[in-house]
Amino acid sequence: MAVYSMTGYASASCEGAAPQGTGNLARSTVTVEMRSVNGRFLDFTLRLPDELRSLEPALRELVTAGLRRGKVELRLNLQREGETAWPVPAAEQLNQLMRTQEMMRGWLPDARPLSVNEILQWCRSSQPVVAADEAALKAARECLQGLREARAREGARLTAVLLEKLTALQALAERAGPLIPDTVRKQQARFIERWNEALGAAGGGAEVNAQAAQERALSEAATYAVRIDVAEELERLRAHIDELRRLLKAGGEMGKRLDFLIQELHREANTLGSKSAALELTAVSVEMKVLIEQMREQVQNIE
Repeated sequence: MAVYSMTGYASASCEGAAPQGTGNLARSTVTVEMRSVNGRFLDFTLRLPDELRSLEPALRELVTAGLRRGKVELRLNLQREGETAWPVPAAEQLNQLMRTQEMMRGWLPDARPLSVNEILQWCRSSQPVVAADEAALKAARECLQGLREARAREGARLTAVLLEKLTALQALAERAGPLIPDTVRKQQARFIERWNEALGAAGGGAEVNAQAAQERALSEAATYAVRIDVAEELERLRAHIDELRRLLKAGGEMGKRLDFLIQELHREANTLGSKSAALELTAVSVEMKVLIEQMREQVQNIE
């Protein structure tokens, strides 16, 4: 299954034929454009001409069935081919408009009469748009398919980037692993040395049990070693890397799970840095956090 980005653009056009007897209207062309960017949920916006407002429920159902997340805008344009700049009103249209105006002015005597421009606009909007609904839905389906393909191509690119970052992150984890035992031994030795120095400085006039002092020093050194040991954090980090790889290879809707795992990776890298007792481990932690932050930016675009 593919990995889909939430970023994409597509357009599609479809023609609808007009029947006989519709004056100067010959054909209509519907163009649908869709663009999407990342979003926490599916946020769908429609831009429709007045003649096709009735398609809004069908278009919403179409998009919500095909997409899960992202801020999506659908813009639909209707172009009538073969019509003049201004329509030539038919006598029936003018008679209907006159009757409607007389009725409205009977109720509202102070209403002003319609202007020529308003009459022409009404005649244009009242022209039948034959087969435009069917053409619009067909164009919308083609456009949605094109958008999904564009999001899949972008998703493949993001997957390649993320897998590359995961490989680099795993290499850092492998580099940190051998440093841990040596760091713990050095810190234990340093701790015992300082403990002994402190006992020597305080033992001038005091009676100190050497055996008990040695046991206490070893106990404190062991406690300190546990506190600075980051082997568990590295193990969890490797587990998160494996899970991220599995999700990316499986594909499908995964953006929120990836985002959660990125947070967990950042937590482990932070802990590694805070518990680090060696400059080498601190440097590894910093490099890890840089990589994880770069991954977070990419994951924000995955559906």
